[in-house]
Amino acid sequence: MSELGTITFGLLIILAAVGGAAVLTWFERRLLGIWQDRYGPNRLGPLGAFQVLADMLKLLTKDDWVPPFADRLVFVFAPTAIVVAMMLGFAVVPFGPELYVLDINIGLLFFLGMTSLAVYSVLLGGLASNNKYALLGGLRSAAQMVSYEVFMGLSLMGVVMLTGSFSMRAIVEAQQDLWYCIPQVLGLFTFMIAGIAESHRLPFDLPEAEHELTAGFHTEYGGMKFAMFMLGEYLGLILISCMITTLFFGGWLGPVLPPLVWFCLKVFALICFFVLLRAAIPRPRYDQLMSLGWKVMLPLTLFNLLLTGAVALWMEG
Repeated sequence: MSELGTITFGLLIILAAVGGAAVLTWFERRLLGIWQDRYGPNRLGPLGAFQVLADMLKLLTKDDWVPPFADRLVFVFAPTAIVVAMMLGFAVVPFGPELYVLDINIGLLFFLGMTSLAVYSVLLGGLASNNKYALLGGLRSAAQMVSYEVFMGLSLMGVVMLTGSFSMRAIVEAQQDLWYCIPQVLGLFTFMIAGIAESHRLPFDLPEAEHELTAGFHTEYGGMKFAMFMLGEYLGLILISCMITTLFFGGWLGPVLPPLVWFCLKVFALICFFVLLRAAIPRPRYDQLMSLGWKVMLPLTLFNLLLTGAVALWMEG
């Protein structure tokens, strides 16, 4: 792909990701309504589809207010950081054999680096707000994301050992005969749990738990800045679904249908699964969340790492 083609495709990916995140706000509420036997959005347009436009107009027309007691520069920068970090994460996702922005041999490390940068957004937002609830939400978020980043990285080492590369394209091509969701089922489980925690999705949205911290780290945010935090969360959901598809479910691989269609179908199924988790599982206490990470997730990831290494050495003879 030429340099101009790469730039054009990158812009298309950004537009598709932002548009997908906007549609996902409607789709999630509609799906939750179906699964919980209640009405979802149903007033504006067919099946409430124009609810997205109403939400956008509401957020865009609100006053852009910064609290006088906040650190203005950091307060404004925080919501921008999470959106930029999530969008950069899409640069290494291969949507097809030739559909990618970057194919670098450290693609997986680049993704982990971008998800790590997202923690600064919520932490700085909580600190800059000069609000005790926002501060508690920011500190919770920092502890949660830093902890689960450890398990996220370790859960992928089995995939790297089987592939012999950090390149995302090489990982997909190595799954021609067998998707890694089978030999790396423990890695898939731990990566999925860590991905939910990293993206602050229910049931792990404790940094913004309404019943304890009003709105957590974005208590003082409104209007466009709140919209950017919301956009970052949905971009994170889409990105995690893309990465699970790429790393464990063969990416674009599949019979009959075009590669891009297979990739999108797998991502759509994973997004529906994450929405179902929100509908079905209650939120745990914060100490239970941290105990799950260090007492369950860490041993599982280390066991998977040791088992994969032993099997790889045995197969090499």
